[in-house]
Amino acid sequence: MGRAHGISPEQIANLNNYRSDFRFSELEKLVLEYADTMTETPVEVPDALFSRLREHFSEAELVELTSAIAWENYRARFSHAFRIEGENFSDGAVCALPVRAGAAIHH
Repeated sequence: MGRAHGISPEQIANLNNYRSDFRFSELEKLVLEYADTMTETPVEVPDALFSRLREHFSEAELVELTSAIAWENYRARFSHAFRIEGENFSDGAVCALPVRAGAAIHH
């Protein structure tokens, strides 16, 4: 779906580094930061982040964005709980996990 809307293969491959990747616009970085924040447990979206989002999105757009992120989190957690695996519809695609702030990266 992302590819159909202009997300490049390079962006998808480098999703975990969106904060520093020049291929992501400032707005894309903001939305990805919001998605990362909503994916953490517990969910605590700082007022400052929501204020920055309000500079770019109307209330209706924020509801739609929040709903889409929440739905994807629901689907991922539901599938994980039941150990539901992918059906190879996106063979070779990337499904990057969010990098937690302060988390060490091991190679």
